[in-house]
Amino acid sequence: MTKADIVNEISRSTGLDKAAVLSTVEKFMEVVKDSMAHGENVYLRGFGSFIVKTRKEKTARNISKNTTLIIPAHKVPAFKPAKTFIEEVK
Repeated sequence: MTKADIVNEISRSTGLDKAAVLSTVEKFMEVVKDSMAHGENVYLRGFGSFIVKTRKEKTARNISKNTTLIIPAHKVPAFKPAKTFIEEVK
């Protein structure tokens, strides 16, 4: 399902204008991205959590040049679904 499919489904089921639904969906995604960029997690009860995970520093190898390099510690976004979400998908 794409963002356009989501907008169409919400618009159809609620009777709202597609432009209003699209701007709402875009703003939701912007708020989630901005919050996570500032290190804040986003919790949606019954749906799941958008969390920021920290990856440790690690050593990697470039096998074509036979060299090692250090990948520094960094943060990555992740999604953890709620238990009710998992049960519904099963």
